[in-house]
Amino acid sequence: MNVNDPQFWMMIASIVIAICFIVMAATLAVVAITVRRVTNTVKRVEERVNPLITQVNAISEQAREMSVQFTDAAANLSLATKYLAESTELIKEEVAELRQLVSETAIVAREKVQMVSATIDKTHDQVTDTTEFIQRKIVEPAREIAAIMAGVRKGLEVLFAPAPKPLDRVYIEEEMFIG
Repeated sequence: MNVNDPQFWMMIASIVIAICFIVMAATLAVVAITVRRVTNTVKRVEERVNPLITQVNAISEQAREMSVQFTDAAANLSLATKYLAESTELIKEEVAELRQLVSETAIVAREKVQMVSATIDKTHDQVTDTTEFIQRKIVEPAREIAAIMAGVRKGLEVLFAPAPKPLDRVYIEEEMFIG
């Protein structure tokens, strides 16, 4: 065969094409084997990962439930905190009012105690003054009058007394008693 012959070049082209087909077939066979190995590896990984995926799904479901419960608890806690803040504010207001009332009551009580104390002092002074007045104006003159009357009575008794009995006779002891 001659290099200048077109059939030569066609035969070489056919050989090159055949070699290309063989290389392509070998490459496709290698790719098929590789794909098959990769597929088997993926199946094994999938078999190993499926339980993990199931567990992750279960954990995810529990996490969702916990999230819902935490959301509810957070809402309830927020509401309780709000009510507690309102109650605290009301208590603060009541305590402020009670402090003011106690302060006013203490002031009024102090004034009343001072007034009662002054009244007691005034009454004591009046009782003392009245006692001294009665002592000076009534009791002392009454004693003097009583003493004068006793003296007058004894004097009248002496003046109007019967004559003494003679001593020449014996008296019973009772008659001798002077009283």
